[in-house]
Amino acid sequence: MMAKSSNDSSFSLSRRYFHFKNKDTNQGGNEDDHQVLTFNHLTPKHKHGIVSISKLRSAIAALGKARSDRVVGTIFGHRRGHVHFSVQQKKGDSKPTFLVELAMPTTALVREMASGAARIALECDRWSKGEMRKKAVLQEEAIWRAYCNGKKYGVAQRFECGAEEWRILRAVGPITVGAGVLPANGDVEEEEDGEVMFMRANFERVVGSRDSEAFYMINPEGVGGPELSIFLLRV
Repeated sequence: MMAKSSNDSSFSLSRRYFHFKNKDTNQGGNEDDHQVLTFNHLTPKHKHGIVSISKLRSAIAALGKARSDRVVGTIFGHRRGHVHFSVQQKKGDSKPTFLVELAMPTTALVREMASGAARIALECDRWSKGEMRKKAVLQEEAIWRAYCNGKKYGVAQRFECGAEEWRILRAVGPITVGAGVLPANGDVEEEEDGEVMFMRANFERVVGSRDSEAFYMINPEGVGGPELSIFLLRV
């Protein structure tokens, strides 16, 4: 399945917030692999502080001297569904190393990003000293408290990639950086949920400690865009 063209009427919602342009393909590479994303900047009606800001500040301070690498991040969800965040290694068709579903509606994240910046914090509880699982890998935590730009959005749950998630990730695999809408799969259940909105980009993964790491979306050089940061914190 391929994403619909930006000229298609089904892109009406995406066009409201997203603009596409292609890098100069004379520099080499396939044009489809060089689709980059810019955003309309809208003036927010309200500004929200980050929840648990002292915790985030401490985590960011630790992340400043941390090790980092680059990964491929995909945010997707049905129009009337919830936000999913997938992390893959540089090879975009690899199995996700981290896949989580937030209780946050997809349209709510679109609105937050239209303000110019979205900071998502996922928090889980630190294990007690007597528990052997205190050494568990942070990304393997199953349940998280979710916040975005200071607003609480219930919980987020980590899960293994299933057939439906694989279908979406493979459909957007050829896109290095971009956003758009995938048509419905044709079955009744998905038609009721609506088409799948997605955004795909490179992220810098920064590991501060076994209890903190972050993903920072990397905008292509020379292309303006919103800031998107996702923090994983064990508190």
